Amino acid sequence: MKPGTVGCFLKTLVSGLLAATCAASAWAQDIGEIRERGVIRHLGVPYARFVSGNGDGLDVEIVQMFAQHLGVRYEYVQSDWINVLEELIGQNIEYKPTVRAVGKRPIRGDIIANGLTILPNRKKLIDYSQPTFPSAVWLLARADSKVKPIDPTGNLPQDIKATKAKLTEANTFVMDNSCLDPKLHELEGKGYRLQRFTTNASLNDIVPAVLKNESEMTLLDVPDIIVSMEKWPGQIKVIGPISEEQLMAAGFRKTSPELRKAFNEFLTGLKQDGTYMKLVNKYFRAAPRYLPDFFRDPSITH
Repeated sequence: MKPGTVGCFLKTLVSGLLAATCAASAWAQDIGEIRERGVIRHLGVPYARFVSGNGDGLDVEIVQMFAQHLGVRYEYVQSDWINVLEELIGQNIEYKPTVRAVGKRPIRGDIIANGLTILPNRKKLIDYSQPTFPSAVWLLARADSKVKPIDPTGNLPQDIKATKAKLTEANTFVMDNSCLDPKLHELEGKGYRLQRFTTNASLNDIVPAVLKNESEMTLLDVPDIIVSMEKWPGQIKVIGPISEEQLMAAGFRKTSPELRKAFNEFLTGLKQDGTYMKLVNKYFRAAPRYLPDFFRDPSITH
């Protein structure tokens, strides 16, 4: 070997070993290890009818069927909104000044599926599946609130502007680092009467807190509004929209591309054979009425 080529050889060798190590590490968290381990761990936060906490829910059934499709055992791992992303990626998350993963912590699951909204900050940390459900954030109030619903114009941006103006009329619950984060909807520093909701950091607790007069209004996403209006009929009212339509999806580690690919292919099959819409009608029968554009898509409804 000529002088000077030793360094190049060593550099190439080290690069190759590092690449192989990274590939092995990635594969260790991907579909290969899951099949070898014989179980897929479903990280879920009890929320709306995606994860009931009692062994059923839209996302629970989808992941259970996916486990069967892979030929592995299904295992549910309960989490909460504060920790669920960290328990998927195995790192702590800092949100200020910008979102970033730091340090290490145990990985507790392989897939998040619990009505997880696709948000820009989250996309920096995890990869999403194809959409599993539509959503949007609306403003909700107690039925006895003095705040009146907007008069819909048919122009969504105009309706959103009118709804935001209502935030000056009463206290409104918001929740940081969630789909109800006021920063996502340009609500900070506008003189709105925003009130941070932190009790147990559970979205399921927001409407009960409003009904207990802890706040007069709250931001809430549409799937939870559908459930809440059925659960507390006549006790709450919708004021108007806060956001454009959003999408929910399952979440995966960025080191699990093959697992994500397999899930997407499986979900496409559920939509094409009608299983997906059967599950929607089971858990969110009114959803196609509230968010018709998503469910009009022939690839979803047929």
